[in-house]
Amino acid sequence: MTAPAGAPGSPSTGRARLADVAALAGVSVGTASKALSGAGRMRPETRQRVLDAVEALGFRPNQHAQSLHTGRSWTVGLMTTDGIGRFSTPVLLGAEDALGAGKISVLLCDTRGDAIREQHHLRNLMDRRVDGIIVTGRRTDPRPPLTGISGLESIPVVYALSPSTDPGDMSVVTDDKGGAELAVEHLLSTGRTRIAHVTGPEHHAAARDRARHAVAHLGEAGLELSTGRVHFGEWSEAWGRRAADAVLRTTPGTDAFFCGNDQIARGVTDALRERGVGVPEDIAVVGYDNWDTMALASRPPLTTIDMNIAEIGRIAALRLLEAIDAGEASPGVRTVPCRLVVREST
Repeated sequence: MTAPAGAPGSPSTGRARLADVAALAGVSVGTASKALSGAGRMRPETRQRVLDAVEALGFRPNQHAQSLHTGRSWTVGLMTTDGIGRFSTPVLLGAEDALGAGKISVLLCDTRGDAIREQHHLRNLMDRRVDGIIVTGRRTDPRPPLTGISGLESIPVVYALSPSTDPGDMSVVTDDKGGAELAVEHLLSTGRTRIAHVTGPEHHAAARDRARHAVAHLGEAGLELSTGRVHFGEWSEAWGRRAADAVLRTTPGTDAFFCGNDQIARGVTDALRERGVGVPEDIAVVGYDNWDTMALASRPPLTTIDMNIAEIGRIAALRLLEAIDAGEASPGVRTVPCRLVVREST
């Protein structure tokens, strides 16, 4: 379908209007509007004629007019405390995969973990009349729900990775229980029975939960940690090196390390290599997060647990869209399974 020269909306007369699209498609303006918004019932061939006219004329809908008509801004806010983007970037990419199909824009706000900055960004998002908000962070610890801004109760909010402390909110989280069990089960399947667990600070939910579930799964197999305890410390390579040395001094028969993140695991493999210990010939190592910067740069590359963070973002966005369309939120926690990524360290 081609617009004739000099016709309304043709290149010689300026930007196409919805009326031009309707005229070229042979439908009313109202029918053309419904075809573009996906609203109303119509014959598939009618909708296709409208879409063909849009393409032929290079028509671009007036987003401001659409917002006035529908009461929606076609934007959502993504509020994060993760300034370096280690966790928020995959969440954002997953959310954009889901939201992009609906032509919805995402406004990213970094609170840097500061309550005052969070309120500032929240006011800006409300002033922009966003249709909803996704809240995420760099930890799996529950966080207080967003409050304090007028009108907030009228839009849906979804908490991704860092769940809300309010069970009446919508949250999408990773399955740390399943992740820890995948790691332990993989090590057991390779014949390892004297497994040490080195992880991050005990006051972090991720460290506590992964340790608790690892110990429980070993117990179901009639085993316990090789050192008899969990080694809590820091989320760092330096801690991994120190912890590996301490474990091998006290329990030299250890044949595997399950680490709370990939940074720790890389530190462990460094310490083992310096001691002349073969990985995985003598000792196997499993990390957590599947952070390519660490997992692939480690020598050897790390077997690790992938939390499917992008999928968390995608599902959070889908739940947000459902709540926007339904006009009400569906409360509760949705858990996203982890997956095992096997590489040379096991």
